[in-house]
Amino acid sequence: MLDQIKLPFTWIKTLSNELHWSFIYGVIITYGICQGFGGGLGGVATDFYWKDVQLLQPSSAQFYDGITNVPWMVKPVWGLFTDLVPVLGFRRRPYFIMSAVLGVISTLTLSLHNKLPVKLAVLMLTLQSWGVAISDVTIDALVARNSVTYPALAADMQSLCGFSASLGGLLGFSISGLLVHAMGPQGVIGLLCIPFALIFSVGMLLKETKVPNISYNQVSEKFLQAGKSMWSALKCPQIWRPCVYMYLSLTLSLDISVGMFYWYTDPTVGPNFSEGFIGFIYSIGSVGSLLGVLLYQTKLKDHPFRNILFWAQLLSCLSGMLDLIFILRLNLILHIPDRFFAVIDICTSKLVGNLKWMPLLVLSSKLCPNGIEGTFYALLMSIDNAGLLSSSWIGSILLHFLNVTRDEFGNLWIAVFVRNLLRLVPLAFLFLVPESCQNDVILPEGFLEGNCNNDDIELVSNDFRDDNDGDMMNGNIEDLTRVDSESVSLIER
Repeated sequence: MLDQIKLPFTWIKTLSNELHWSFIYGVIITYGICQGFGGGLGGVATDFYWKDVQLLQPSSAQFYDGITNVPWMVKPVWGLFTDLVPVLGFRRRPYFIMSAVLGVISTLTLSLHNKLPVKLAVLMLTLQSWGVAISDVTIDALVARNSVTYPALAADMQSLCGFSASLGGLLGFSISGLLVHAMGPQGVIGLLCIPFALIFSVGMLLKETKVPNISYNQVSEKFLQAGKSMWSALKCPQIWRPCVYMYLSLTLSLDISVGMFYWYTDPTVGPNFSEGFIGFIYSIGSVGSLLGVLLYQTKLKDHPFRNILFWAQLLSCLSGMLDLIFILRLNLILHIPDRFFAVIDICTSKLVGNLKWMPLLVLSSKLCPNGIEGTFYALLMSIDNAGLLSSSWIGSILLHFLNVTRDEFGNLWIAVFVRNLLRLVPLAFLFLVPESCQNDVILPEGFLEGNCNNDDIELVSNDFRDDNDGDMMNGNIEDLTRVDSESVSLIER
C-alpha cells in the first residue's frame, strides 16, 4: 500500500531527473494550477456569472462561452511566436509572463466592476482565456520538443499533464461552489489572479538556453518558411485524415452543458442543486477525469489508436444516456436519489471523455517537426478547439430551436437525445485514424521534404529504436523519431 502511495512521487522524480525540475514545475503550474484548479473555480463562477449577474438565457450563455474559447483556435499564431520570435533571447519565458499579465488584468476587471456590459464582459473573459491559451501553447511547445527528444517518455508526459489537470480540477471544483456562495461569482473570478501569478513565476524560473544573435529582420521570412512547412505537412494523408476525424468527433458531440446547468439549479422542474453541490458534482467529475488518466496510463497506453478510440466513442454515446435518464426523472422511478445519480452521471462521462482524449494527445505530440514544435502542436490542437467551438455554437442553436430557456426545459431531453445519437456518427470515420500503436514513433526522416506518400513510409517500431545504439538518448533522434504509415493527429484540453 505504501509503495502504491509513493509511486506517483517516484514517477515525477524520475521525469524531473530526465527533463529538469523547472519543466515539471511548469507543467504542474500550467495544467494543474492554472487550467485545472483555476479552470475549476472559473468554470463554476462563470456559469453563475452568466446566470445570476448578467441574467442570460441558456442559449445566449452557451453562445458567449463559445466566443470566449476563440483564443484557443488561434494558438498556432502564438506557437509561431514562441518558436520563431525570441524576446530578449528567450523563446518561452517571456510568453509565460505575457500570459500572466493578460490574466491578471482581465480577472481584476471582471471582479471589480459590478455592472459590466455584456459585450465588455465577453471581451474580458476572452482576454482571460487568451492568457490561459498563451501559457498552454508555450508549455505544449516544451512538451512537444521533449516528446521528440525523448519519445519513450511521450506518453508519460501527457499522463503528467492529464493527471495535473484532473487533480487541480478536483481541488478547484470541490471548493468552487462554497466560494461562489460566500463571495459571489465575481469574487471567485478575482481569485484567479493567483494562478496567473504562479504562471509568472514559471516565466521567471524556467531553465532555458538563451538564443544569441537573433535577426528580427528575418522574422517575416521565418514565418513564411514555417507556414510552408506546416502546409506541406498538412497536405499529407497521414495528418489531414486524423485531423478530420478529430474535428468530426468533437463537433458531433454537441455541447449543451449550459442548458444542463440551468436545469440543475431550477427549483421547479429540475433537482434544484445549490452552489455548493454544483461544485461538489463538478469535483466528482474531476475524480472521473483522474480515474480516466490513471486507467489510460496503467492499462491502455500500449493499445492501437483505432481500437481504443472505437470503444471510447461507443462508451461516450452510452454514458450520455445517463443525462437522458436524469432529465426524464427515470432515476426516481428506479428509486435512485437525484444527488447520487448526478454524481454517477458526471463521473462516468468525464472518465470516458479522458479515455478518448489521452490517445489523441499522445498522437499529436509525436507529429511535430523540429524547429516549429510549438506551432504544429498548437495547430493540431486548434483543430480540436475549432471542433469544440462548433459543438458549442451548434448546441446553442439547438437549445434556442427547442426553446430551452431559464424556466422552460420541456424539450431539453430532445437535445440530449440528439447529442447522444450524433456521438455514434464518428464511428463511421474511424478508418481515418492510424492503426499504429501509441508507442510507435511517428513520421519518417525527411517527412517535410516530400516523403509523405503512404507507400513510401514504414512504421518505425520500438524494437528498431532499441537496436540503434542508444542514439535516441544521445540526442541524435532525428533519424528515429519521424513516424509512420498513416499516422498523425491531434489535440486537447
